[in-house]
Amino acid sequence: MGFLIYLALIIIIPLWAQAKVKKTYKKYSNVPISSSMSGAEVARKILDDNGLYNVAVEEVRGKLSDHYDPRSKVVRLSTDNYHGRSAAGTAVAAHEVGHAIQDAQEYAFLRFRSALVPVANFGSNISIFLIIGGFLLGMSGLALAGIVFFAAAVLFQLITLPVEFDASNRAMAQLVSTGIIRNDEERKTKKVLNAAAMTYVAAALVALLELLRFVLMFAGMNEE
Repeated sequence: MGFLIYLALIIIIPLWAQAKVKKTYKKYSNVPISSSMSGAEVARKILDDNGLYNVAVEEVRGKLSDHYDPRSKVVRLSTDNYHGRSAAGTAVAAHEVGHAIQDAQEYAFLRFRSALVPVANFGSNISIFLIIGGFLLGMSGLALAGIVFFAAAVLFQLITLPVEFDASNRAMAQLVSTGIIRNDEERKTKKVLNAAAMTYVAAALVALLELLRFVLMFAGMNEE
């Protein structure tokens, strides 16, 4: 029964978060903002107001494929958000610019997360094989190595939380200070940002549950 509850949690939590993002994004994609600026214009204005003239704004294919590329110094917005003039597009564009501002100001958590990328990628790809192999072969050392690598991937998920929340806070501050949104539009923008943040919270929670399960399995393995 305990395993079934655990299985339900790691399936339901991400699905709930994704459904919330899609529902909120769809709702506010149909809500215009008073400034009538497109997502691309919003991003460009905030970047310029912060002296980030070297950061480009580009359109990218996909749905909610928006991201900031710190290597190329480019804010990439999905087609709907790049051209759209909605509360949702405005929130997403400002959030991605928030990451560009973090990069320019050498935000500590962003630097730490970037440094963890190689280890986290390796850990997420190889750890499960080491863990399963260790348990099946009765090799506790191999299982422990897998758990350590998996823990690095979990740490990456946890470090992502302050990075994303800080980017959203910066986004709201910039949208208000530049006059892109009015005071009565702040609530709509926050709802989009908060819904998006839930996906990162859900991912971190699921990763922690997985790590806890592996640790308990390892403890049980050594008691036998």
